[in-house]
Amino acid sequence: MSLVELFALAVGLSMDAFAISVTNGLFCNNLKSKDAIKIGVAFGGAQALMPLIGFLIGSVFETFIKSVDHWIAFLLLLFIGGKMIIDVFSAEGDEACSRLDFKSLLIQAIATSIDALAVGIGFIAYDNLNIGFSVGVIGVVTCVLCIAGVYLGRLAGKKLGKYARIAGGVILVTIGTKILIEHLFF
Repeated sequence: MSLVELFALAVGLSMDAFAISVTNGLFCNNLKSKDAIKIGVAFGGAQALMPLIGFLIGSVFETFIKSVDHWIAFLLLLFIGGKMIIDVFSAEGDEACSRLDFKSLLIQAIATSIDALAVGIGFIAYDNLNIGFSVGVIGVVTCVLCIAGVYLGRLAGKKLGKYARIAGGVILVTIGTKILIEHLFF
């Protein structure tokens, strides 16, 4: 795999994480730089770890993983997005950003990186692949894009207020639905 192909793969894998980072910025317009970095590291770490795990477990579990990954991602994103929409209309909606803790980030990171597990399994087909370098590139690209996504979302969130929060929840539900439909019908 060439460096250009690896970079393109990294960008493609990071798009769901980028979209959710934008959503986090939309929903929580009071995020600080350290929060953006924390989000970037969480998503980048998950995007790097999943292909490594996939590479290590190999084709033994490939059939099982492919049969349920779309359902897991769909349910997690449906839950997170639905909760974001509900929080806009509840009394605790403005406090919901304080829940962007380790547990929330872990759920988001796992939901957006499950496909990367299958990519890791596919890495087995490459004879001279440097797995450490490959997962490093995927992690760094995802981290950088997610940090930028938080700032982009925060900028839009300040201008759009509650509408941005609703849009963020809808985006998450839409991404989950897209993942489910792609796996079920394509």
